[in-house]
Amino acid sequence: MLGFEIIGTGHYVPGPAVPNKALSRVMDTTDDWIFKRSGIRQRHYAPEGVGASDLALEASKHAIAAARIQPEEIDYVVFSTMTPDYVFPGPGALLVHKLGVHAPALDIRQQCAATLFGLQIIDGLIQSRAARTILFVGAEAHAGFMPWEDWDVLDETSTREASPESKARANKHRALAVLFGDGAGALVFRATERDAGLRGMKLHTDGSAAKLLHVEGGGFRTRPYWKHSDYDQQRYIPTMDGRELFKFAVTKLPACARAVCAETKTPFESIDFFLAHQANARINDYVREALGVPPDKLPSNIERFGNTSAATIPILIDEQTRAGRLRQGHLCMLLALGAGVHWGCALVRW
Repeated sequence: MLGFEIIGTGHYVPGPAVPNKALSRVMDTTDDWIFKRSGIRQRHYAPEGVGASDLALEASKHAIAAARIQPEEIDYVVFSTMTPDYVFPGPGALLVHKLGVHAPALDIRQQCAATLFGLQIIDGLIQSRAARTILFVGAEAHAGFMPWEDWDVLDETSTREASPESKARANKHRALAVLFGDGAGALVFRATERDAGLRGMKLHTDGSAAKLLHVEGGGFRTRPYWKHSDYDQQRYIPTMDGRELFKFAVTKLPACARAVCAETKTPFESIDFFLAHQANARINDYVREALGVPPDKLPSNIERFGNTSAATIPILIDEQTRAGRLRQGHLCMLLALGAGVHWGCALVRW
């Protein structure tokens, strides 16, 4: 039976990093306030004119180089983002063009849970022999829904602050805006006959909770799908019920992990690493404690990147791989919850 292995990883974030202190110039916030609530110290933002496909291109180049393959060896591309370059077409088509490959591209929309859903798709493509070498990319350009307009003020060399009126508008979305950053992570999967790949998986979707995190404006329920009032009323900015999402994550994710381990008869202590979505350090601490997992088994990088949504787990995998921590033969549990609400866990043999 065919399995899959990850033969190359890469990530890319647009620089320079924007520390919490810089955000205090466009909103009423502090480094201490942000860090205590999220575990984040800094994040990166895509500059004007740079989209998710551009970030994905750089991450993909790194992953392809690490895999020691040529781009034309890629049989299939799976691309996830909730911040696409255009309403349509999806960024998968843009990426294959920029890479110069002639592979089919599938765009998926499971937000922060994308890697979990992507794994099932990748496993299916390999099991059906539709593809042998697959590029998975998660990329986000969240800068477009940030609630301030004075981007130059974020520069540490700036000598001015945003106007009181501008700060007041941004403050309405402060709890959400401090969480997100931009970046891309890429993974190259290849079919293998060795003992590697998916060992167990549970995926879930609860659409009744969709409005816990969603963007109200720009939808095709209206004619036209974008109105002047959408901008004036800041409906291009996501609305988030952080308290309810927190409860959702800290109850659903441990239950999901236990279900996967019970179904596969896998003791928790036999799992080498728990690779969790980087939404909030407090969520991951709760999940880790609920599962009785030691801190060194649940790596984190949210302090440096913030929540990069679909990119978080691929970026984490790349960093752990390049640091020599993730190695062939390791058994890993991947966990994530994203807007939708979508969530799941996957047990993967590296």
